[in-house]
Amino acid sequence: MKRRTYGRDAGLTVRMLATSGLLGLLYVAFGAVLISYLDVGIFAMVLIIGAIAFFQYFTSDKLALRASGAKVVSEQEAPELHAMIERLCAMADLPKPKVAVIDTDVPNAFATGRNPKHAAVAVTNGLWQRLEPREVEGVIAHELSHIANRDVLIMTVASFFAMLAGLLARYSMFFGGGGRDRNGPPIWLVVLVVSIVTYIISFVLIRMISRYREYAADRGAALITGAPENLMSALQKISSGMASIPQRDLREVQAMNAFFIIPTNVRSAFGELFLTHPPLEKRLAALAKISRDMGRAV
Repeated sequence: MKRRTYGRDAGLTVRMLATSGLLGLLYVAFGAVLISYLDVGIFAMVLIIGAIAFFQYFTSDKLALRASGAKVVSEQEAPELHAMIERLCAMADLPKPKVAVIDTDVPNAFATGRNPKHAAVAVTNGLWQRLEPREVEGVIAHELSHIANRDVLIMTVASFFAMLAGLLARYSMFFGGGGRDRNGPPIWLVVLVVSIVTYIISFVLIRMISRYREYAADRGAALITGAPENLMSALQKISSGMASIPQRDLREVQAMNAFFIIPTNVRSAFGELFLTHPPLEKRLAALAKISRDMGRAV
């Protein structure tokens, strides 16, 4: 297979639309149950949820950078990193995002932002120091693919609704009070059960699209750079390098696991269904196939 111009992943787009639709239906049902049992008008609830969603939509990139401890750096502060990202953006036909550095030895990177014009790519010092330049390029190309596919926004919005279900469950415990149907079960119990069901379903949906988006970003990185083997080498180094990082350092950044190229906890006690990322061996196998299709040695 010859090297092709990078484009948005059609399979991921379909999955994002399907997931968004299912989540939308889920939360309409969730909201209807809450409104019917809580003494909160539909207008007030829509207004509150809308205001929070509006705030998150326009500040998601800043919140993610702050949560990870990332610092936006200028071209003077990180000339090589800026030059690399600028070159890859030209190859992917993307506007250059903000460039940030995270002061941690944990080798990782992530992308954030609501769209390609308002995006940021963050790279840890550990990644820059442990990987060769060609491997760092593979990682950054992976993150740029997330930006091009706009899947960062879907993850942010989906995670927001899952978080909202948990918050409203706690809210009902304190303010549930009496109910409209005094012969039925307690309001707090109804809201709690609905919230738990909503959270579980959204949790599974989020992880399903999260795993596919990693495959899509790996494929996008291979097409941008034309060298899938560089990303394969980077993934292996990041995964093995995580074992030498103190647990305290890993805990400091684990809140960003869903966005990292490889999470700090690479395994789940409940199997692949609950992983935010595909198993490393499956990602490497998929990249190896792309490499063979390109006529490159693995």
